[in-house]
Amino acid sequence: MDSSNVVYVSNDPDIQLFNAGQSSKKTVTLTFDDGPARVLPEILEILKAEKVPAVFFWQSRLLYAGRPWKRVLEEGHQIGTHSSKHSNLVKLTPAEQFRDLRTSKLKIESITGHEVKLFRPPYGQYNEHTIAAAKELGLSTILWRISSMDWELKEEPEQIIRNVIENLEDGAIILLHELPQTAEALPGLIAEIRDKGYEFTLL
Repeated sequence: MDSSNVVYVSNDPDIQLFNAGQSSKKTVTLTFDDGPARVLPEILEILKAEKVPAVFFWQSRLLYAGRPWKRVLEEGHQIGTHSSKHSNLVKLTPAEQFRDLRTSKLKIESITGHEVKLFRPPYGQYNEHTIAAAKELGLSTILWRISSMDWELKEEPEQIIRNVIENLEDGAIILLHELPQTAEALPGLIAEIRDKGYEFTLL
């Protein structure tokens, strides 16, 4: 694993790496990509037990009325779009990018009844056309400051925790995924973040 990929650096004013809250306390934001997945109920149980809010960026192709989306909203979490089917948007034409984002936003809204305001580009890849499409649709483009690299760490959930804890800073948005190893690491991750004096906030 390349540890240099853990901390994301960008001066692009059109994307968000930190939460914008003006809290007097140190905060971080947990975000989960690539759902809704089978492990979502387990993740929600942990978040509920720990009283931690989180943001879920979903591929709209995976969202069906039977998924536990209602619970996500009822328990105080946020839902954003992670595109329709996780295509690398920079490989699409401007019109295709707009169509993808519009389709994903409308599908999530039609099922949940809640406006979608947050967008995370698949693979963290975007260009000026991605940003323009997001703005036209009223979406804020959210990346991350800290990547847990959890998708590479199926057998090493403890490394997921280390990647985050060793790079904590106030306001950081943390990238996680709806994966079994992430669910396994999550209670310990929450505990260690709290031990460092941080609270959890939404975007």
